[in-house]
Amino acid sequence: MKSAITKLTAITVTIVAAALCIYHFKPDSSTVGIAGSLKPAAPELVPIEIKLPKAMFEQTPQNITVPNLEKPLDKPRPPFLAPAGTTNVALGKPVFSSDEEPFIGEIEMITDGDKEAADGSYVELGPFAQNVTIDLQAVHEIYAVVIWHYHKQPVVYFDIVVQVAGDADFINNVRTLFNNDIDNSAGLGVGKDKHYVETNKGKLINVNGVNARYVRLYSNGNTGNGLNHYIEVEVYGRPAKPG
Repeated sequence: MKSAITKLTAITVTIVAAALCIYHFKPDSSTVGIAGSLKPAAPELVPIEIKLPKAMFEQTPQNITVPNLEKPLDKPRPPFLAPAGTTNVALGKPVFSSDEEPFIGEIEMITDGDKEAADGSYVELGPFAQNVTIDLQAVHEIYAVVIWHYHKQPVVYFDIVVQVAGDADFINNVRTLFNNDIDNSAGLGVGKDKHYVETNKGKLINVNGVNARYVRLYSNGNTGNGLNHYIEVEVYGRPAKPG
């Protein structure tokens, strides 16, 4: 009798131990795909510093009449979060423009790191639709594009479209990151993004790690005149992993 009880106790202990092993060592359902393969863990996001230029006016005027205009953000922008190692990969990179001879400035100034609105810090392109293209010189994971057109005065620029692609001709793998062209006057499709007033904060377009080498930005005049301006464009990303 005692021997039978001892055997029963041993069997019970074995079953409990096996159950505990299965519980503690089973795969985490959050990292296992449908076929049982491990999913890559999402990268940890950290605040990325974006240095802002000096503000040229105190508050955004409320009397600008432009359709589909977003409400001014007269307070600090929330922190921009991206994977560690994300930097401005556009700094010092080559820039090309549909207007090869700007009225003011040089095209290279768009990625020179100077974001101030002082005279001599901006590029003035001709009227009507114009675009500039930044060559990142390698494929990058892009997490944000920040644009400063001209923030010395509160103006609104029209038909802003931001696209990325894998080739300089924008034929392969073209994706639109932002489009506020409400009437398709730029010929790139009707956009649903809002117009916005230029400030020293710039316009931050948040992207979820899009892989691309080229970034192209379109515009078509502003509320002050028909010309197009750029002070600086920053592209926050990191080199894409091979494969």
